[in-house]
Amino acid sequence: MTDTITAAFYRGNKTFAVEQKEPVPPAAGEVAVKIAYCGICGTDMHVFHGNMDARVGHNRIVGHEMSGWVDALGEGVTGLSVGQKVVVRPLDPDLNCPASKAGYPHISHNMKFLGLDTDGAMQEVWTVPAHTIHVLPDDMRMDHAALIEPVAVACHDISLSGLRPGEDVVVIGGGPIGILCAMVAREAGGRVTVSEVNKNRLAIADKLGFDTVNPAEEDLAEAINARTGGKGADVVFEVSGTQPGVDAMTAVAATRARIVMVAIHAQKPQIDLFQFFWRELKLIGARVYEPADYDKAIALVASGAIDADTVITDVSPLSDIQAAFEALDSSPTALKSLIKVGADA
Repeated sequence: MTDTITAAFYRGNKTFAVEQKEPVPPAAGEVAVKIAYCGICGTDMHVFHGNMDARVGHNRIVGHEMSGWVDALGEGVTGLSVGQKVVVRPLDPDLNCPASKAGYPHISHNMKFLGLDTDGAMQEVWTVPAHTIHVLPDDMRMDHAALIEPVAVACHDISLSGLRPGEDVVVIGGGPIGILCAMVAREAGGRVTVSEVNKNRLAIADKLGFDTVNPAEEDLAEAINARTGGKGADVVFEVSGTQPGVDAMTAVAATRARIVMVAIHAQKPQIDLFQFFWRELKLIGARVYEPADYDKAIALVASGAIDADTVITDVSPLSDIQAAFEALDSSPTALKSLIKVGADA
């Protein structure tokens, strides 16, 4: 490992500082990963806006949507070798809590999310627990591999929905996770419509071959009923994080539809519970992912089922991280923005 590495520290007040630091050598059971790319996540934007200062402080390296190579192995780590292409599933659960004991360690009561509760991947070398590592195919592009984490989110959402081939699907919100949910749902056999008000993102959804509706210009429920013979959507993904999105999720739902709450809402939304009674709807919470979702995501990206080149709309060097976050904040024309942390090889 090198003596110093470059890292981007969140300093509060919408500010990042790119500085040199000593790398953290892997302890027993840990792996040091040389970072190639790291995506900017919606959660990272919440950090940038100061909404998570109480959790992350003002000296945190964020980032978790990453790709990289094994750089060094701690004592006792087996099954990995230096130079392997990898991604990190950034969850470090408390295995003794009731959720973990019930078989759900991915939503452990005291789980640490790497890149929020610990330093993350916006640094040249990131040291993580070995159990978080997933090995990639040798021929996978490293910029494409930085999509594995958000694709795994989508895989988890579609898995929880119980989507069956031929069902009608509405994805409310055509941001990065919404578009990935749409792609994974389509791969699972769903007939997908994307609802989005941002015309740049609508254009991307159109390019990807999805039916689209702009609810600012036409009534979404009427449009979905027209497309489904008055039935409505069998599966609805709320990915907008807005009150209008929550209003729409029950309005477009078919009898006994499953609604998956994907987005993190800044405030508690109001939900029309009467529709749950009237149509016997199901509301499903979805949070992060399980190991099988990562395996599925790797397979989807490797197969080309995820149009990575369309999803990735811009790449900036680590030295320009401040400008990259400001661009997403002021003019959200991008879909998925990546930070190039290290070399491609």
